[in-house]
This record gives sequence, C-alpha cells and structure tokens, in this order.
Amino acid sequence: MANKARPYLFYGQTQSLCEVCLAVVPAKIIFQQGNVYYQKRCLEHGVQKTLVSTDIAYFKRCKEYLKPGDMPGKFQTAIQHGCPHDCGLCPDHEQHSCLALFDIIDECNMYCPVCFANSAPGKGNPRSLEDIEKMLQTLLASEQEPDLVQVSGGEPTLHPHLLAILRRLKASPIRHLMLNTNGIRIARDPELVAGLASLMPGFEVYLQFDSLKASALQNIRGQDMRNIRIKALENLERHNISTTLVCVIRKGVNDDEIGELIQFAQQWRCVRGVTFQPVQDAGRNEMDADTAEGNRGGRITLSEIRTRIIEADNPFGDADMIPLPCHPENIAIGYGIKSAGTIVPVTGLLPREELLQGVTNTITFEKSAGLREAFLKLFSLDMCSEKTAENLNTLLCCLPRIQGGGLTYENVFRVVIIAFMDKYSFDIGSVKRSCIHFVEPDGKIYPFDTWNLFYRDKRP
Repeated sequence: MANKARPYLFYGQTQSLCEVCLAVVPAKIIFQQGNVYYQKRCLEHGVQKTLVSTDIAYFKRCKEYLKPGDMPGKFQTAIQHGCPHDCGLCPDHEQHSCLALFDIIDECNMYCPVCFANSAPGKGNPRSLEDIEKMLQTLLASEQEPDLVQVSGGEPTLHPHLLAILRRLKASPIRHLMLNTNGIRIARDPELVAGLASLMPGFEVYLQFDSLKASALQNIRGQDMRNIRIKALENLERHNISTTLVCVIRKGVNDDEIGELIQFAQQWRCVRGVTFQPVQDAGRNEMDADTAEGNRGGRITLSEIRTRIIEADNPFGDADMIPLPCHPENIAIGYGIKSAGTIVPVTGLLPREELLQGVTNTITFEKSAGLREAFLKLFSLDMCSEKTAENLNTLLCCLPRIQGGGLTYENVFRVVIIAFMDKYSFDIGSVKRSCIHFVEPDGKIYPFDTWNLFYRDKRP
C-alpha cells in the first residue's frame, strides 16, 4: 500500500505572529497550488494559514538577491527579550536605516479608513522643535550622513513650523529629504508650494495618490480626492518639484488600476515614479471578512501587485521588477529612463548572476570590475533620490549595449512595491532586514513593521 503524499510542499520554517494575540509562533512555509503560505500554530489560538505570495518562483528568487546588511553607527537598545521585542535598534537587527521617517504631528485633515497611524482631526500633538532636534541627533549618531529622510505624520503640512523643520533637516548632512502628504495644502496653498520649491534639489514630495476612481478613493480615503490630487500635481509641476506618487492598494478596490496609474504618472514632468504599498493591517485599518483560505478580504501581496505591473500595458516586464537587495522579500523595484515621453526600462538589461556574483566571463563589460559595486549602490532603497541619476550613469557606462548620456534625476522613472509586514505576513527573518525606520524623540529607532504592530500605541 503506497504512502499518501501531503497536499503541499514543505519548503522551510520561520517564526511569525499569531493573528489573534500577536505572540511569536512557529510557522511552516508551504507551497501549494502555485501559492506560498505560512501555516502557523499558536498554543492558545490553534492553526492559522495565510497567503504570503502568489508566485513561488519569485518567492525563491528573492533569496538569491540577499546581500550583507549595512550596520548602523550606533545601536540604541540591548538584546534582552528577542526579536521583535527589543527594537530601538538592537544589535540583532541586520540592516541600517535606508529610509528614516520623522513623524512630526498626529493631527490630520482626513480620516482615512486604511490609516496605519490612526491619525485624525483633533489628534494634535505637533512635535516641538526640540523633539525634532533630538530625533535628528539620534539619526545622525546612527547614520552620520543619512541618505533618505521622510517627514510624515499625521499630515505634516499641518505642523505650524513645517518649513522651519524642513529647512533644519536640509541644513544637516541628510542627502535627500521627502515630505509625505495627502496633498490638500499642496493644492490650496501656493505660498507653501513656493517654499517647498526653495528646498530643491535634494527634496521630494511623496504624494498620496491611490486611484483615479471616486469609488476607490471613497473606500480607501473616505472621500473623493480626485480634484485635490490633480490640483496638487499642477502646483508641483509648475515648480518641477520632484514627486513620487504613492498608491495604497486594496484587493478588489483599486488593484485593477495599477497599469493605468503608471501610465498616468508618465504624463507629468515632475513625477519621478510610482510606489505601490499593499494595505497594512495596522492602526485604524480593518480587513473585511475572510474571502478565501489564508487571504483576508482587502489584503494583497507584493507578488500580486508585481504580476499586475508585468501584465499591464507599460514598459516594465518580469525581468525589470527585481527584488531590492537590502530587503528583497518586501521591496521590489524597477528603473527606467524617461525620454521624449517614453520609458525605457534598464533593470532587465542587468543579469543577476553577473551583478551579484561578480561573474564577468559571459558578457564582456567595459568596466566589469566596478559593475557589481555600481549595481549595489543603485539598487538600494536609499538611492531613490537625486543620486539615482549619478549611480545609473555609472552603471550604464559599464554596459557597452547602452549609454547613460548625462542623465539627470528628471530622466529617472522608477516603479517600487513596498510591502510592510503585519500580523498576517510577519516573518522574523525578514523583519530583521527591515530598512525603513521611524525615528522617535525617545532616542530610539524602530523598524516600520514592528513600530506599527507593537510600539506605536505605547508612545508617550
């Protein structure tokens, strides 16, 4: 009598979170019917099975893009209880702050149903200039010359000293500064936009832009924001302020617009690219009832967004959307060159084996000795900045097939997917590679994923 085979392939083991009590629990990584699942077991709440990827090949490919992490200059906490309970950062964290977030206010002029920060009108709590200085000094002790800092909230444009804060940060060794905004003040306050323009270069607006449909915006933001967003873009375009469109994606709500949003972004001179963020189940966000085994309604995986980009009518194909080496499981990126209204992807021209392993005997490169270094400098989240063009020029000069031709940041167009882990997708190995961090006035630095799950509600 033949032994009965299990209905899945057991690929490995990790630690995740119980989706009820948030306890760290063992999780099997299983492949089944083309998908990747975590099968968790909590002693109190039993077995839970959650979809984490719809593309087994890409899931395995992410591991091939791993590179040694960069250590911060200073750790703020000791290892006592084990990950994820020692954040601050502790020495067990494997990656420095590629992108540092400064929350400067909890107040917001919107009440978004998906808000991971639970910001809202009446929340108030603007950080003092003294708090901002503490945050800056904490970051400088860790990074010395931070590559990317994003000012956020709440809605940061409501802070009474916004421009003073931005100017102080610009006067520091920070290389590229971003403002994360819903665009309402950008649309309505020309004087503010002129003030922001004075921060160029090395400054960028991270503009909330989830959909071109009223119904989707009502679902995600609680109101139709189309006119506000267009007016904000027009004001940014007038000053050619570098802008990234940021789209929170909910399955069944706006995931059918991904290709259209990329096409829309290409029409604006000031837009440097689009970032897609699968909705994170944190803060005020509440998932709908279960719609399928292991896939809560509204949840969408990085792999699903990546597939929609590849299948849509845009230049970015499978070879162009690659795992980001500093945090490959949770960030995918594709670079293109924008010229004469068209986008020419360059990522797919760079073979992974040659770039990561240093193999140079398959194709003859003009500067093969520097190719791997140039690749790693470019394909890091902290290079989503003015330095992108410089590093892209260096990389393209290594390839005899194409030339950079004196690119500037205006010629760069990128598509990024950033998936923040929540109680469903949490993976202890991946969270240690998290490179997007909150800097707090308490002198600590917290990974984005653990901050929203464990620490934000405990903020003094």
